[in-house]
Amino acid sequence: MYHLTALVTLLVIAFYFFTAINVSRSRTKTGVKVPAMGGHPDFERAFRTQMNTLEWMPIVLPALWLFAIYISDAIAAGIGAIWIIGRIVYFVGYSQAAAKRGTGFAIQALAAMALWVGALGAVVLRLVS
Repeated sequence: MYHLTALVTLLVIAFYFFTAINVSRSRTKTGVKVPAMGGHPDFERAFRTQMNTLEWMPIVLPALWLFAIYISDAIAAGIGAIWIIGRIVYFVGYSQAAAKRGTGFAIQALAAMALWVGALGAVVLRLVS
């Protein structure tokens, strides 16, 4: 069973849901009406945070699960938790200013790459063994 990886997956989804709620709050606060996708920098940063999180989820989630299956549930969950921390740092920084999103982006990108490279390496190793 992959209980830890399942928990991290649920946390990823919860964080994404949080970013969606944040976009809605930002619309109200800044007066950006549906269906507009821009018009106020605070709203645009909130929206881009949500969309950037969504853009990374199809990279992270399969890699997370393949890593868990082929290597370790606990290690996959740990790296997945680091990815979530990176997304939170990204959210906090980007909420303040676009220039402050870099550290969070780097943390989550490195975690995603670790999951992907680890999963790929484990699959290839099994194929050639």
